[in-house]
Parts: sequence; C-alpha cells; structure tokens
Amino acid sequence: MPPTDERWMAEALKEAERAAAEGEVPCGAVVVCHGRVVGRGHNMTERLADVTAHAEILALTAAEQTLGSKYLNDCTLYVTLEPCTMCAGALAWSQIGRIVYAASDPKRGYARLDPSPLHPKTLVTRSVLRAEAEQLLKTFFSSRR
Repeated sequence: MPPTDERWMAEALKEAERAAAEGEVPCGAVVVCHGRVVGRGHNMTERLADVTAHAEILALTAAEQTLGSKYLNDCTLYVTLEPCTMCAGALAWSQIGRIVYAASDPKRGYARLDPSPLHPKTLVTRSVLRAEAEQLLKTFFSSRR
C-alpha cells in the first residue's frame, strides 16, 4: 500500500470524526485527483433528513463540481467504510478510477450483494487504516446502546 493511501485515508477519517461529532454514523470520504483533495464529505443523513446523503455521494458531488465533470476516472475515492450498493452505483456512473476503503461492511457493503457493481476499470484497495475506522464505528455504536 502506498504511504499516500494512509495520508488520504487519514483525511477521510477526519471527515468521519466530524460525522460522529454531529451524531451521524461516522463515515467520511475524500476524492483526490492529481495529489489534491477535490471533494470531501461525511454522512449527513440525519441533518439533511435525506437517506442519500452518504459521505461518498457528497464527496462525489463536490469533486464533480470542482472539476466541472461528471466523470472522475483520474480520481481516487478514500472512504472509511465500504460503500453500500447505492454509493457503488453512483461510483460506477462516475467512472471513478480507484476506490480505497478502510473497514468492510458485512451487512450493507456492496461486495456482499454484488461483487462487481463498479465500473470495469475501477481499481479497489481494501483495509487501509482499517483498525482506526473500525474503532471509530465501535465507539459510536456503543455510545448509542
């Protein structure tokens, strides 16, 4: 794993921490293109009362606006939790070049339902800073019980 993957995943973890501080499920995402962040987001489903306001969707929208394009084939999405099928569909349509995620989601992750909903050229890297992301999720959910 390139050291830059850890650097950008650390940025996604900061977004996840913002989500947790707002009472949202702690999932954060950043989109990186040619060495710079062009989009970022964290879960905002509660604040916006919008089931589609996932970190990935918000980061994709920000990146597309920044770059002026709906296609992100030169970009990498760093996300703290494996994308759900809805987000995987959006990522496929964006033709994102690469997805890097930290923690797997055995209940709602895209790979559980359909292992290949992404664009055929999209590369996937798993488990970057996984322990940190999992701890953030465990802490959040244990405080809710």
